[in-house]
Amino acid sequence: MAAGTSKLSLIKPGNLWPFLLITSLFFLWGLANNMTDTLLAAFKRIMSMSDFQTSWIQLAFYGAYFCLALPAAILIKKYSYKTGILVGLGLFILGSLLFYPASITMAYSHFLIALYVLAGGLSILETAANPYIVAMGPEETGTRRLNLAQSFNPIGSITGVLLSKIFILSQLNLSSADERASMDQAQLAAIQSEELTSVMGPYVGVALFLVLIWLAVKFTNMPKASDAGAKLDLLPTFKRLLKTPHYVWAVVAQFFYVGAQIGVWSYTIRYVMQEIQLNEDDASSYYMAALILFMVSRFVFTALMRYVSPRSLLLLSAAAASVCTLLVIYGSGYLGVYALIGISGCMSLMFPTIYGMGIRGLGDDTKIGGSGLIMAILGGAVITAVQGYVSDLTQDISMAFYVPLVCFVVVALYAIASGKLERNSGRPGSEAEALPGGMFQKAG
Repeated sequence: MAAGTSKLSLIKPGNLWPFLLITSLFFLWGLANNMTDTLLAAFKRIMSMSDFQTSWIQLAFYGAYFCLALPAAILIKKYSYKTGILVGLGLFILGSLLFYPASITMAYSHFLIALYVLAGGLSILETAANPYIVAMGPEETGTRRLNLAQSFNPIGSITGVLLSKIFILSQLNLSSADERASMDQAQLAAIQSEELTSVMGPYVGVALFLVLIWLAVKFTNMPKASDAGAKLDLLPTFKRLLKTPHYVWAVVAQFFYVGAQIGVWSYTIRYVMQEIQLNEDDASSYYMAALILFMVSRFVFTALMRYVSPRSLLLLSAAAASVCTLLVIYGSGYLGVYALIGISGCMSLMFPTIYGMGIRGLGDDTKIGGSGLIMAILGGAVITAVQGYVSDLTQDISMAFYVPLVCFVVVALYAIASGKLERNSGRPGSEAEALPGGMFQKAG
């Protein structure tokens, strides 16, 4: 980070309440994201599915991110960030409430539809909230400010896993797939109905809480920066973005990073169950430990950014994540489990750092450019499905972690190349965090 950055204000005067309110959204989508991650293990048992079949949960969830991010950016650019946030929260509420009829029909496809609507709302929220947070202070501190806001995301993640552990995973009937196959239809339907009602409960509860957040946002006067609009001209905007190397490669890196994160978290419970022979409820405690480490590490990395460039921290964390992933693949028992937890500590700064580096210097193209970085969340759907397929093919979940390993290597290569990419971008301000003297530079 350039010398003197630490002396710049992190949040513009008068923006504290809007900053806190929008930061609460990071908590809420963290809750939804990680409560949904546990559904892979839940539906695998409830409906006796393969890993690839359960990965459709992430395909519906993160596929919605891909489909809704650009329309969200257009909506925000035409109206305001506040409009985007209200629409996003509305879809979040609707998708959560759709879990109720899905639990009655007991159709897997209906749960997928509910998740798609819910995630569509989250896509709009993320498209609005990430650049909004960046705009709440000097551009030079934008990446650090976004990391601070994102630090509350894992608190929501932990809460989501805790809700799932208490209300979903602990309520699963422990009958195996073979035992369920031998049951008569009425008996199996009764068990599944009870389990799916447990799945529905937390989502409907969250929906009721979200109504209060919607009202708070509705009656809050957002800073002018959130409503600053420009003429919507998509084709020239796309052309400019495609000619901006540091942005294009940030989208690529984000695709692979999100794929790695969702793949690692989606199959954490499965890996723990395999390596130390626990059930879903007990294995989820290790998932929660990973999220706690993720949360703590994000605060630590945010503090380190006062002294170490985001680019350097990204490279170091991607390298460390690669080492931990190798231990997951070739280790066994508790060694592999602890290495798996360690990956979360390494991942904690990646999303906001890649995002912040990617949108630097985009100017009026920031809203549309930010939507591209949110669309890259599609990696969570694609790569998780690939990882599930590899697991089914090898009959060994540990071998499937070769998939996130490749992703972390891509992120490391992006971190190495990002300095040159920024210098080639031709955008004003894109080199504000460049370090000509080396990897580390203390802020003055």
